[in-house]
Amino acid sequence: MARKRRPRRVTRGLRFRLTASYALFFAILLIGVAALFRARLATVLDDQVHDALDQEWAAVKGYLRIEIYKGTGLEWHWYYDSEDPDESLIVERIRRIYLLTDASGNVLERSNTYKDIGIDKPELIQQRVRLALAPPQPDAAAKTFWTERRDHNGAAYLIRAGIVFDEKHQAPFYLALGVPLANNEIILRQYTWFAVGPVAGALLLGSLLGWFMAGRALTPVLAVAQAAQRISGSNLSLRIPTREANDELDYLVLTFNRMIERLEASFRQMRQFSTDVSHELRTPITAIRGQLEVALFTAKTTEQYRDAMVNALQDIDRLSQIVRALLLLSQAESGQLALQKARVDLSGVVRDVVDQFQIPAGAAGVRLSATTPPSCKAYVDRVQIERMITNLLSNALKFTPERGAVQITLRAEEPFAELVVEDTGRGIPKQHLPHIFDRFYRVPGSGSAPAPDQGLGLGLSFVAWIVKAHDGTITVDSTPGEGTRFRIELPIGDAHPEPQDIVGQPIMNEL
Repeated sequence: MARKRRPRRVTRGLRFRLTASYALFFAILLIGVAALFRARLATVLDDQVHDALDQEWAAVKGYLRIEIYKGTGLEWHWYYDSEDPDESLIVERIRRIYLLTDASGNVLERSNTYKDIGIDKPELIQQRVRLALAPPQPDAAAKTFWTERRDHNGAAYLIRAGIVFDEKHQAPFYLALGVPLANNEIILRQYTWFAVGPVAGALLLGSLLGWFMAGRALTPVLAVAQAAQRISGSNLSLRIPTREANDELDYLVLTFNRMIERLEASFRQMRQFSTDVSHELRTPITAIRGQLEVALFTAKTTEQYRDAMVNALQDIDRLSQIVRALLLLSQAESGQLALQKARVDLSGVVRDVVDQFQIPAGAAGVRLSATTPPSCKAYVDRVQIERMITNLLSNALKFTPERGAVQITLRAEEPFAELVVEDTGRGIPKQHLPHIFDRFYRVPGSGSAPAPDQGLGLGLSFVAWIVKAHDGTITVDSTPGEGTRFRIELPIGDAHPEPQDIVGQPIMNEL
C-alpha cells in the first residue's frame, strides 16, 4: 500500500518565510518612522509649551507689582486695563495656574487649579530661593525650575517656577506659573491612532503584495524543481526557458540548464565509453577464443600450437594494456591518482624523453629534434610530465610518414613553461579536433579501421588530464596533409620546492 504524502505546512515554505521577512522588515521600518515622527511632534509641542510659559513669565513682570511699606507691610497688585480685552485675557490666563509666596513659603496668592495640583512645600520653596540667589548668579532669571505635575484627575500641567523681586528689589518672592498639557496629550494620542491605521493597512497590503511577488519570483524555482523531478537518464534533453530578465533567477535557470547539459554529456560519454570498452575488450577476447579454438581443432604440430599461443598472448597483452590504461585513467579522473610534485628541470626531462625516441624515430625514417633552454625549473610531477611528453611524441611519430619531421620546443615564459610538439604528418581533419581527447577516440585514416599498432585511443585522454591536473592549458592546431601542432602551457609553480627531484617511474607507452 502506497504511503500518502503528508501535506507540507505553509509556514515551512520559502514563500511564507520571504513574506514574513518582508512584513517584519516593513513593520519595524514603519513603526520606527512613526515613532520618530511622534517623538519629533512631542518635542515641537513641548517647545511650544515652554515658549508660552516663558512669554507669560515675561508678562508677569509687566502686570504684577509687589511693594513693601513700613508700617503697612506687604502689598501686591495686578496693574492692567480691565477695559482692554487683550490685557484682561493675558492676566486671566496667567492667573489660571498661578502661585505666589514669600521667600519662606508662605502663600500670598494662588489659583484654585494650582491648589488642586498641590501647593509647593515651604521647604522646597526655601531651597529653590536659596539656589536662585546663590552666587555667582544672584539674578532671579538665572535660575528657573521646570516640573510636570498632575491634578487629582490625572491631568498633566507644566510648571515654571522661579523668584521675582518687589519694586525696590529689597526682597525675593517665589512665583510659579503653569499651563495644561491636555491638548498636547490629545494631539499625541490622535497622532498615535492616526498612525496605527495606515501602518496596519500598509503592513497588510505589503504582506499581500509580498506574498504575490514572492510567488512570482519563486515560479522559476518551482519550475526548476519540477523539471528536476522529470529528469531521468533517458530524458536529459529537457531545458527550462529563461525569462530574459537577466536576474538571479535567470542565472539559476541557466546554471541548471548547464548542469543538465553536463549530465547529458556525461551520460552520453558513459554510454559511448561502455560501447567502446565492450568493443575494445570483445575484439581481443574474440581473437583469443578463435585462435585457441582453431588450434584445438586443427593444429597438429607443436609449431602450430606455438603460433596459436603466441598470437593469443599478444592479444592477452593488448587486453592487459587496455585494463591497465582504463584503471589508471579512472583513478586519475576520480582523484585517486595524486600528483607527487617537486622542483623538476623540464629541459632535462624533454631531452631524456627525446633521447629514448631517437631509435624508433630513426627506424621510421623521421627526423626528431628538440629545442630547450639550458634550464627550465617547474613545480610538477615528473612521472606524469614524462607520460604526457611520451604520449605526444608517440602519436607524432606514429602518424608522420617517412622523411617527415617531429619537433619539440620548450620555452620558459614566466609564470608559465610552454611546450610545443609539432609534426609534418597527415594532420587531423577539423571535424575530429573537438573529440581527440575523448577516450578510445581514434581519427579514421584512409577509410579503414585503425591498425592494431595505432594504440588504444587513450593517450590523449591522459595528456588532457595531466595538463588539467597541473592547472595548465592545451590547444591543438592541425592542417590535413601538413601536420599537427600541440601547445601546452604549464604554471612554473610553487615557490617552496621539495628538497630533491622525484625519481621517474616506468613510462606507459602506446596509450
